[in-house]
Amino acid sequence: MIRHVVVITWKPEATQEQKQEVSAALATLPPLLTGLLNYSFGHDAALADGNASFAVVADFADAESYLAYRTHPAHLEVINRVIAPISVQRRAVQFEC
Repeated sequence: MIRHVVVITWKPEATQEQKQEVSAALATLPPLLTGLLNYSFGHDAALADGNASFAVVADFADAESYLAYRTHPAHLEVINRVIAPISVQRRAVQFEC
């Protein structure tokens, strides 16, 4: 299994509406993907200073499934349309579980 973890920091000027649109857009992706085992995302709970603003955790059956997600047109459209315009930093990691 491949676990994909992304943390994103929003620009200070990002609005609540824009942030909520990210969640709504990401929620449309799971039915489009094969090999996706678990998919969760959410806004930081603000329990510690200096955290990122948002996280995505996705578990894939194998590397092939992750790579298909990474390049899926719907996923790329969500990144380009709603995430990239309001993010100042994005970090990701993939690892085997």
